[in-house]
Amino acid sequence: MKSYPTLEQTIGNTPLVRLQRIPGAANAARGNVILGKLEGNNPAGSVKDRPALSMITRAEARGEIKPGDTLIEATSGNTGIGLALVAAIRGYRMLLIMPDNLSLERRAAMTAYGAELILTPASEGGMEYARDLALKMQAEGKGKVLDQFANPDNPLAHFESTGPEIWRDTGGEVTHFVSAMGTTGTIMGVSRYLKSQNPAIQVVGAQPTEGSQIPGIRKWPEAYLPAIFDPAAVDRTESVSQADAEAMARRLAAEEGIFAGISSAGALVAALRVAEELSNATIVFIVCDRGDRYLSTGVFN
Repeated sequence: MKSYPTLEQTIGNTPLVRLQRIPGAANAARGNVILGKLEGNNPAGSVKDRPALSMITRAEARGEIKPGDTLIEATSGNTGIGLALVAAIRGYRMLLIMPDNLSLERRAAMTAYGAELILTPASEGGMEYARDLALKMQAEGKGKVLDQFANPDNPLAHFESTGPEIWRDTGGEVTHFVSAMGTTGTIMGVSRYLKSQNPAIQVVGAQPTEGSQIPGIRKWPEAYLPAIFDPAAVDRTESVSQADAEAMARRLAAEEGIFAGISSAGALVAALRVAEELSNATIVFIVCDRGDRYLSTGVFN
């Protein structure tokens, strides 16, 4: 009998595509290639499908959780959607805690998968407040917190899949990797893998400028810095403004046909800055989700 994949087996192996217009003639003349890894092609629409599957299945394998249990997570959106998907597939009750100033599409996607959503007032501290509430609920016995910010199964997913895919699909020619920095799981896992193959590969993180609100890109206060983050794994950071990221999101859709989220565009802004200094470089950036997740924000108007 023919074997068919389950939905969770379709997570990963996303396309790596070359940008044709935005890099411009100057990059072409210098021999630079800029590639986007289209993580919106994952079944729940973002790069966070990978760690969501990893955190749940590995905790299950260790005997820490079992189907029917209640899982809790603080999320700004994509991790929550990915967890809601995996919880639906594997039979868990999913409680997601999310600041109330994030897009309506992300809320709707979480509840569509059957997750229960707890909205917290952004005025009380946003994601920091949501993270504290998740741990408080766990202490009260209301469920198990997976904790994407401190869980090594998060970057491990990218060490085992995202990084190897980039190395494979570039034939080992990747010279620079650029990613938004939020939870930092993606950049940590990919950096660790790529540098294990070639220590000369440069890893660049995109962070928001002061006052910028870019979903998926954060600069955490010291007390909330993700425990999985190792600054030694990032060679350089680029500060990106909200205005530049939003303008680039519109350009990506209109000029390249890549309908992507704002943090993806922020990573491209950083990649283009790095490319200005380079010749014969192969630069990969993460297109971490799809733009339809942000329509209600008006960014594409």
